[in-house]
Amino acid sequence: MRYVRSPFPLVAPETPSRSRFRVPGREIVGDARAVGLAVAAATSPAATSPAGDGRAGATPASTPAARLRGTDGLRDTGELRDADEFRDTDEGITGLAVCTAITANTHDVITIELWTPWLNRADFEPGQYLTVHVPELGLDRCYSISSAPFGTNTLTITVKRQAGPVSAYLHDRLRVGDRLHVDGPYGLFSTSFHPARRHLFVSAGSGITPIMSMVRALLARNPPETIDIVLLHSASTPDDIVFRTELDQLAEVPGITVITMCSRDSATEVWSGPRGRIRRDVLESVTDLTEREAFVCGPSGFMDTVRSLLAEAGVSRVHEETFAFATTPAQRLARRRTPATEGVGATVSAGLPFTVEFAASGLSVDCDAETTVLDAALAAGLTVPSSCESGMCGTCKSDLLSGEVEMSHEGGIRPKEIAAGKFLPCCSTPLSDLVIDR
Repeated sequence: MRYVRSPFPLVAPETPSRSRFRVPGREIVGDARAVGLAVAAATSPAATSPAGDGRAGATPASTPAARLRGTDGLRDTGELRDADEFRDTDEGITGLAVCTAITANTHDVITIELWTPWLNRADFEPGQYLTVHVPELGLDRCYSISSAPFGTNTLTITVKRQAGPVSAYLHDRLRVGDRLHVDGPYGLFSTSFHPARRHLFVSAGSGITPIMSMVRALLARNPPETIDIVLLHSASTPDDIVFRTELDQLAEVPGITVITMCSRDSATEVWSGPRGRIRRDVLESVTDLTEREAFVCGPSGFMDTVRSLLAEAGVSRVHEETFAFATTPAQRLARRRTPATEGVGATVSAGLPFTVEFAASGLSVDCDAETTVLDAALAAGLTVPSSCESGMCGTCKSDLLSGEVEMSHEGGIRPKEIAAGKFLPCCSTPLSDLVIDR
């Protein structure tokens, strides 16, 4: 079995031969949380115990166990296999995590603290993300980890309310004591994979979530005198600034420049800072701009604009991340055109070069070298869990029993999983006949 990877679709040129997608966790001497937060003269949003019904409150709590006292025990969000089935499946964070705190950051953004009791520490790199599965909905979504890897077995994700059902579930129905199936960490959008002496972070809206993870980690891991960070953040109104208090505190730290811009005033506050969106003159005011490693995260339109501005300014090392899913399941199914050749609904073969056999279902489908395996599976009427269609989330991960594929992913699968014969159908095209355990 052979895998052929295409270069990652990042703005900055990457080394095509890179085969590691995850840097082993570092041992941080001493109390990293205290060190990092003391350097920043600020804390991450304080973990809070829910008030009354288990939703976001304002009472500080100390440990995961303490935050669970007074709840009705652990509640499963739907039917799931026993947590032991998810343990030791890989070197990452895979299992039933316990919600131990929910903090309201803004009117439509919350931070959820998750406890992974089966791990001594939650090992991830700053800027990476988790896939969160809600069994009640049968859906998965990706959420960036907003905390830094402080060497504990708790972490946080920060979730903006969107039109979709998963964010609504997390905002309206998740309670302290509930358990969510998480899988990860995934992603290459991290200062760990792109080390530099000078950093430029540009974000809009909830795109600041992975940025804050990286900033917090840089503060915890590096001597204060070596810090050289410029953080540009754009929000619609003052009420929409996520991590506002911490951004104000970071702006007071030597070596860190924070510029927060708002497009308009809110109903409760007249914005006194810079107005509008990120512009060329704002970027050109950054010291040593072209020497910085740039990380950009936000809505797709915002990222298109910033990408162009950075290119015009001569910034060549740019890394991006977005979780925008371009199509709905119905739209994806509508464009499937590959016919099944065996089983229910089978048609006459169109003479395409490769056959993809789904061993568990008994279906076979023809698939050319330009069609992804996921497209072929859905066209054959096979239900394959999927979400991003770009190799980011890992939802469609499957076992390749035989054959060769070309897989071009964005960090949604770990090297150890590839070595074990797993692949991502959403971003893989056949190089030979395939047999898949589906």
